[in-house]
Amino acid sequence: MPTESHADPIPPPRVLVIDDEPQIRRFLDISLRAQGYRVLQADTGAAGLAQLAAHGAELVVLDIGLPDQDGHSVLRELRQWSSVPVIMLTVRAGEDEKVQALDAGANDYVTKPFGVQELMARIRVLLRMQPVAGEAEPVFDDGHLHIHLGLREVRLDGEALPLSRKEYALLALLLRHSGRVVTQPQLLRELWGPTHQDDTHYLRILVGKLRQKLGDSAVAPRYIATEPGVGLRFIGVQCAPHGAPGTI
Repeated sequence: MPTESHADPIPPPRVLVIDDEPQIRRFLDISLRAQGYRVLQADTGAAGLAQLAAHGAELVVLDIGLPDQDGHSVLRELRQWSSVPVIMLTVRAGEDEKVQALDAGANDYVTKPFGVQELMARIRVLLRMQPVAGEAEPVFDDGHLHIHLGLREVRLDGEALPLSRKEYALLALLLRHSGRVVTQPQLLRELWGPTHQDDTHYLRILVGKLRQKLGDSAVAPRYIATEPGVGLRFIGVQCAPHGAPGTI
């Protein structure tokens, strides 16, 4: 008699709140948990970045005024290695402040004081835009290279392949757009933030290191092809959303 297989339930999204005001953190902790979210808290930018690096999160709520550094600096540092959605909290409602937050890499902003229902609605919108781990994320396997983004797993000939955060972020970005060109400006914006759109040498160095680890070649690429003057393209063919027909 075949045994019934039970997949592990997908845990609820984790939200990281970075704010130096205890009452705000307490209020958001209660409100988020009431909506079923898991919550992490930090009262400084450094502590928030450490929490995100150690535990991960599906969304970050980031206050613009922190005791150790301003929220823009935290966001710029975060965007060097993570594309997690970020909602900025600000007491300044001016257009310049909002533009500065968005240019630094924020996905949305909320002005203090704010209504909890508005914040929850904005959180739901951003989370709906994210792929569901283990379901919508693509899987690639050609018998040599195995990539499972839902599990954050990369293997080469069956062995785990150690990648830096930036190398993994580049590979994941290309795989999510498999077969399509991802332009240099898009790559630079996603990987380093909007202030690095002209730093193409960063990208050349990073893609060179990634190709070396994959055993790939720029001259005769197997996985990552360069479209001169345009961008990069993932050219592997065994790629499909996890659970879809054709998935390896």
